Amino acid sequence: MLAPTGELVAAAHAAGGAVGAFNVITIEHAEAIVAGAEEALLPVILQISENAVRFHHGRLAPIAAATRAIADAASVPVALHLDHVESDALLAEAAANGFGSVMYDASRLPYAENVAATAAAVRACRAQGLWVESELGEIGGKGGSHAKGARTDPDEAAAFVAATGVDALAVAVGSSHAMVTRSARLDHELIGRLAAAVPVPLVLHGSSGVPDDELTRAVRGGMSKINIGTALNTAFTGTVRAALGDQPDLIDPRRYLASARSAMAVTVSSALRVLKSGVIPA
Repeated sequence: MLAPTGELVAAAHAAGGAVGAFNVITIEHAEAIVAGAEEALLPVILQISENAVRFHHGRLAPIAAATRAIADAASVPVALHLDHVESDALLAEAAANGFGSVMYDASRLPYAENVAATAAAVRACRAQGLWVESELGEIGGKGGSHAKGARTDPDEAAAFVAATGVDALAVAVGSSHAMVTRSARLDHELIGRLAAAVPVPLVLHGSSGVPDDELTRAVRGGMSKINIGTALNTAFTGTVRAALGDQPDLIDPRRYLASARSAMAVTVSSALRVLKSGVIPA
């Protein structure tokens, strides 16, 4: 069943946990994420990034329609989120394609320009009933403004939220995009200061490389939305690679995509249990 992103984030935070947000690239990703959430009996956020839209020939509508249909048929609450949007043209397509929220990313710009662009995006999104996440601090793993080792300043973050009116803020506290090993160590003292200074939910990007114990501490410290993408791709690709290695004559993609989808679902259900209440599942 479709649910508003803001409500899922607020409910998770009020319960002392966080909601998981997982990246959709293919239909199998969307099906796996929902299957994992249903197995865990927990809500989830399906995210489609601007990069994923580019992969689909720059057309949002087809992958959005499929993802929305999968979400609508789910037995648990599922929100649709358009992630890391830099294009104003793509931003304008969000509401019409069923998204309840967007992450508008102007972090590549100097601070004053980021504030101006984000505030304008918030006004445009609010007119369409969209919940808006944005980014001030730099997240590792993307190069340029996303340099490794970047950290969000709490005072600057509070000023950014006040100036832009965003509903949630992605912060840099030690995670990094595209990590394939779970070895990241977060700055928990900084998370605590950010939670105290910033009046909106905090979002952790690049969470695939963060171990369970670090995620639990982050959730307890105030992180309310946890983004996970690469972990699904690792499960997907590893399963496909193994299947084709074991059966070199296999040509029917359904035979290996089904296993890959199941592997991603297990990754999702495990992560959601960690995030539910900030505890590692038995």
